[in-house]
Amino acid sequence: MKSDNVKKDYTKAPHRSLFRAMGYVDEELDRPLIGVVNFQNEIVPGHIHLDTIAKAVKEGIRTAGGTPIEVPAIAVCDGIAMNHIGMKYSLVSRELIADSIETMAIAHQFDGLVLIPNCDKTVPGALMAAARINVPTVIVSGGPMMAGVDPKGNKTSLSQMFEAVGAMSAGNLTREELCFMEDNACPGCGSCSGMFTANSMNCLTEAVGMGLPGNGTIPAVMAARIRLAKEAGFKVMELVEKDIKPRDIMTEKAFRNALTVDMALGCSTNSMLHLPAIAREAGVKIDLEKANGMSAVTPNLCKLAPAGPHFMEELNAAGGVYAVMNELSKLDLIEKDVMTVAGETIGEGIAKRRVLNYEIIRPVENPYSKTGGIAVLKGNLAEAGSVVKRSAVAPEMLVHEGPAKVFECEEDTMDAILSGKIVPGDVVVIRYEGPKGGPGMREMLSPTSSLAGRGLDSCVALITDGRFSGATRGAAIGHVSPEAAEGGLIGVVQDGDRISINIPEGKIELLVPEEELAERMKNFVPKEPAVKTGILAKYAKLVKSASEGAVLSAE
Repeated sequence: MKSDNVKKDYTKAPHRSLFRAMGYVDEELDRPLIGVVNFQNEIVPGHIHLDTIAKAVKEGIRTAGGTPIEVPAIAVCDGIAMNHIGMKYSLVSRELIADSIETMAIAHQFDGLVLIPNCDKTVPGALMAAARINVPTVIVSGGPMMAGVDPKGNKTSLSQMFEAVGAMSAGNLTREELCFMEDNACPGCGSCSGMFTANSMNCLTEAVGMGLPGNGTIPAVMAARIRLAKEAGFKVMELVEKDIKPRDIMTEKAFRNALTVDMALGCSTNSMLHLPAIAREAGVKIDLEKANGMSAVTPNLCKLAPAGPHFMEELNAAGGVYAVMNELSKLDLIEKDVMTVAGETIGEGIAKRRVLNYEIIRPVENPYSKTGGIAVLKGNLAEAGSVVKRSAVAPEMLVHEGPAKVFECEEDTMDAILSGKIVPGDVVVIRYEGPKGGPGMREMLSPTSSLAGRGLDSCVALITDGRFSGATRGAAIGHVSPEAAEGGLIGVVQDGDRISINIPEGKIELLVPEEELAERMKNFVPKEPAVKTGILAKYAKLVKSASEGAVLSAE
């Protein structure tokens, strides 16, 4: 066992003395040591309950003959970090998470790992670490939040809370209605109840083979989530015994499955940052062209909030991710021979699941659209690509041309939106919010939600070198690469320039004569990142383009 490096032979007597200091006995040290990485804290609603998940995982490990050792990991609540400097730290936390898990696992020579994340950057960070460390690992998440309720009695979620701010500023919502939503939109623990980034990535743990069936959809408050956690403890011991490692599971075929499921579910555009970053750790290359190719042949089967009226609890009741994959297999879109942490192939697993509600999961013969929920756009404004959640775009905005209104940061944009300066037909451009320019590539949920709340999401587009929350809806195009801070064309867009967007054709163009653009670019000097100290300064120096997953590299 790997852990023999810290517990076997007379030369490890000093190490064993430290285990003795913590109360460990010989019977525990004779077993495989399994690191249980618990992301629990008291600031993230999706993580507040993870102590109960960790307890169940440890019971499963002990029952199956291992010794669980719990260690902590950090997590950022993107909702609380939204629309202020805190959001600059969100994407950065993904790298910190991966690095810290690597540090704890290798420093202490764990034989296996169970990772317990739940919200946005924690899941990709955990998967990146799993691929990097490559010891037997299971991901078991905390589960989604139940849907809330709005003043009219309809199901709702956090995204409607952000939209309510715009609605109130436009006089379309009363203070009393806003307070009612504040009290009822987020009814309890779990990752926010729509197909936002956290639940997107939790669902994709199943598709890539690293999460047990149900990991992405079983609500946080259900007993089935505790049973799943115990099962994760059992399964990691099987993986240790059989020496099945993450890179045996996260193969090129597994990532093809993940991209396919991504398109069918209509996942967050952030998956186009995270999947390439995870794949890179596993030695697999994913680029945006590959994603577009998968989107072209994959039907969109689900309309989950914010793209539609359904929520994660309904997807779970309809059969979950494996039922979606079973449906996709009818078109031969699923690689069935991929191994999973369940100890069986994807094909064997999905054969046991079927769609229980075809209103929630459409049949492949009658999809919402014949193409996937995410589209990659390219053109002179985004030569290396940009990303939009096509399934959440109003039909009338799939093709749009309008005048640019340019802002240097999110805060200035919000002031303009709430003061009524953005009008139908506009194309809002927010720059210097990319990985380097931010630094940190903030999510732009507040601007997009405020536009939606003011009824402008069906007539105004928004373009940024930053990114969007999975809760964003509308013609919101992010990840514009190269970003302004790297000398991208977005840095020289001027107020009034015409911008053309054609989502079905995958095009985004700045309609300015080439001679004038050449002159602008010749005189263009990108602004320096605003933050010069701390981790954000280090991040700005090392981060790669959003088109490469915004990974860190010293090269």
